[in-house]
Amino acid sequence: MKQAIGWFILFLTLTIEGSGWVWADEARLDNIIVTNTRDDLLLYLNAANAFTEELSTAVQSGMEVTFTYFIRLSRIRSFWKDEAISRLNITHTIAYDTLKEEYQVIRSWEKQPHAVKTFDAAQKLMTTINSLAISPLDKLTKDQQYRIRVKAEQKRGRLPYKMHYVLFFMSLRNFETDWYTIDFIY
Repeated sequence: MKQAIGWFILFLTLTIEGSGWVWADEARLDNIIVTNTRDDLLLYLNAANAFTEELSTAVQSGMEVTFTYFIRLSRIRSFWKDEAISRLNITHTIAYDTLKEEYQVIRSWEKQPHAVKTFDAAQKLMTTINSLAISPLDKLTKDQQYRIRVKAEQKRGRLPYKMHYVLFFMSLRNFETDWYTIDFIY
């Protein structure tokens, strides 16, 4: 009997995981890449499943939404507390301009805001980080072990002036990913 129950639980687990029920709605970071140029340590990443149907509707209704990416770089030391090298909090903010019929995406680490016509293009700007300089290489020591930790979160956005009276029923689910860790030797 115990074996039959065990096989049933295994079957149910594989069926649920295979169908995407388990992680379908959870936001997560993926395609995290750490590389370097001649001068800087760079980070690339994507936030998957960050836009739910409710969040997409809210943005298209004029709500401003911000994603925050927390990035920590430290040198790993034996028998001592790790040494913090760099701590970055990067924000990506999206808002829909109904008069211009375009999305404004402001990424805190870039000088210019982006104006795009399609929601797909705006989502891509919100959920990707490409070539973000984490630290100058002259702050790192050769043959030392380092750790990068990355996390993303989205907090409830702001509705345009007095729209909260009209859209009082709208409740957005905030998301927060787990910390993702990459260890490397420079």
